[in-house]
Amino acid sequence: MSDTPAPRGPWTAASPKMRIEPPVSEPPKADVMAVDFVGKRGALFWLALKTGFFTILTLGFYRFWMKTRLRRWYWSAIRPGGHPLEYVGDPMEKLLGFFIAVVILTFYIGIVNLLLMFVSFSVFNSSWLGYLASLVGVIPIWFYARYRARRYVLARTRWRGVRFGLEKGAWGYAGRALLHWALTIVSLGLLWPRMTFLLEKYRTDRTFFGSAKLVQGGRWTMLYKAAAPFIIAVLASLGTALWLLWFAPVLGDMPENFDVFLGQLDAVIEGRNAALGLNDPMRLWLVPVCFSSLIYGAIHYRWVAKRLMANHKSADGIAFASALKGPRITMIYVWGNFIAYLALVIGIGLMVFMAAAFFGYGILLSPDAAGSSPFSDWPRWLSLVLLGVMYLAVFLMWGVLHNTFVTFPIMRHMALTTTLPATVGIANISQRARDELAQAEGFAEALDLGAAI
Repeated sequence: MSDTPAPRGPWTAASPKMRIEPPVSEPPKADVMAVDFVGKRGALFWLALKTGFFTILTLGFYRFWMKTRLRRWYWSAIRPGGHPLEYVGDPMEKLLGFFIAVVILTFYIGIVNLLLMFVSFSVFNSSWLGYLASLVGVIPIWFYARYRARRYVLARTRWRGVRFGLEKGAWGYAGRALLHWALTIVSLGLLWPRMTFLLEKYRTDRTFFGSAKLVQGGRWTMLYKAAAPFIIAVLASLGTALWLLWFAPVLGDMPENFDVFLGQLDAVIEGRNAALGLNDPMRLWLVPVCFSSLIYGAIHYRWVAKRLMANHKSADGIAFASALKGPRITMIYVWGNFIAYLALVIGIGLMVFMAAAFFGYGILLSPDAAGSSPFSDWPRWLSLVLLGVMYLAVFLMWGVLHNTFVTFPIMRHMALTTTLPATVGIANISQRARDELAQAEGFAEALDLGAAI
């Protein structure tokens, strides 16, 4: 048996000054709130088709009810934390607001146009300047209407019974929008991200959820990351244009007289000439490639900028995060619009065929041309009514398909890629007073800005 004493250390039971370390606890996990989307494409298709059909039957008056029902469907499908959003807008409120806006706009545009045309004829002895000034005079109202429409939608949106809201400031927004657009044009588009960020900050910093005020953080320079594909596409397009038109012209043998070129083109069409003397015409494939890249860059910038700004939005104890994907949104836009516009083109083609069948094929050459028709015994008014119904049905189907294959997947993608990483502040939010907006979305509807959901 050894007489060597047992080692006495701080962690041995024999130690007279044994230290008991507290158990190491893991940091609490963040209370992340996910957003679900429970809507089905088929249900939306039939709702859009039914409400669109009623809109046609009522000569457009039902569109206020159609928009309300579609919004309620979309809002109820979006469920942050399992609780659906609610849209409580009133269709009659929209209709009355539309009439009020039409009266105001009619008076404003009528008086302003009369004064502008009088000055244009009296001072400059020309009318084009008056028309141009009239167009420019509507632009501030356009921005004003956009802000008012957003304010109305937020004021009629609730979550868990708490109202959203947007402070007054439509004319302030219109003035800032005009200033930022002027700076963007002067800078040849280089300050576009600055305009996007500052206008969104103006709206976000005036947005409330109950008593909680939202804040737009970040800096406008961060949006250049979203604009990178568009900038690259612009530079590539400019380089391609210089190559095709200046350094190695694809139309190298072009005559100096444009009339001669038109004559050569007619000869090619009629088969009297084999070619126009193009220099390596395969390079012209770069034109649609550049055009497609510009479209992708524009869509990418718009939606990735929304994602970047959403990641910097916050309130007291509430944070937002978005994982929205620009390529996914682009694919939705391309394929969805392809389906919708394909139906539109096919429908217009059928209308032309029906017009030829009703009035004779000579009408395709001239409205006064006579021709035989298998339906010549039909009353002319009946043919016109059928063509009118066909026209309305074509655009009805276009709207339904656009809702089903563009708006629906975009809203679903936005919802499913959005989370709230911090939600502790929600418990401290109280209700806000209801905003009474007599004009509702009237100006947006009157200026054709209220078609979107």
